[in-house]
Amino acid sequence: MINKIIASVLPYFPKSFVKIFANKYIAGEKLEDAIQVVKELNAKNIIATIDVLGEDISTKDEAIAAFNEAKLVLDEIKKWNLDANISIKLSQFGLKIDKDFCYNLVKDLAAYAKEHNNFVRVDMEDSTLTDVTLEVYKRLRSEFGNTGVAIQAYLNRTYGDVEKIIEYGPHFRLCKGIYVEDASIAIKDHDGINENYLKILKLMLSKKAYVGIATHDDYLLDSSKKIVTDMKLDKNEYEFQMLLGVKPDARDKLVKEGHRVRIYVPFGEQWLKYSLRRLNENPKMTWYIIKSLFKKG
Repeated sequence: MINKIIASVLPYFPKSFVKIFANKYIAGEKLEDAIQVVKELNAKNIIATIDVLGEDISTKDEAIAAFNEAKLVLDEIKKWNLDANISIKLSQFGLKIDKDFCYNLVKDLAAYAKEHNNFVRVDMEDSTLTDVTLEVYKRLRSEFGNTGVAIQAYLNRTYGDVEKIIEYGPHFRLCKGIYVEDASIAIKDHDGINENYLKILKLMLSKKAYVGIATHDDYLLDSSKKIVTDMKLDKNEYEFQMLLGVKPDARDKLVKEGHRVRIYVPFGEQWLKYSLRRLNENPKMTWYIIKSLFKKG
């Protein structure tokens, strides 16, 4: 309970104080910070996806700036020969302003990534954007095979959504979901979400889709490993995905077992909203960080 209380009051503290907690989850504010983190991960045989933090922009100029920054990320990945791709949010590319404008930006980014022999992941946002995100992604995937989409297992609709887009041969990131949604559209209990997650995962893998199994849940990790073993999948037919700063021991264990592991590496000046979501999702982390602040030596 104390962890949840600490996480809930953090938004009311000065930004400089909150950053003490946020540093666990972000690479830094600058692109060079993210590049350094990815270099360190690659040295440990861990791959990455880089995300420039930011969403819900309000002007087309901001969307174009996000597009240009994403291109810079791709340039730096190529420059340093990193094993990494990029993740983007469509609201950062102007989705709420003009859907076609957003699509054209993302299409140009996918083309740029293809020239760099790289890949673009479309992140999923809250439920108000699910339909339009999938619509944009289907258009994108029909033109560019180097694109993927995130899918959230806690929404009641998700299994049906996967059935509808599986024909596009999509590249999935399957996660539980982090946005607060109404009980009328989302599964609220832990076991129910896990059950739906595994049901969706089996559907994806049975249809030969490549899946980023994105979870830190021990039960889901063990169950997913059993599923890929039972289906006799090669290690290059799926990967596990985790967030920067969360359960590094579990991450390292997966790597040691020979699984592909990709870490989500966010960076940017818009770190506050992202970090608060992470801390609310994982309140125990606040206590670990507090203890680390007072360790001697």
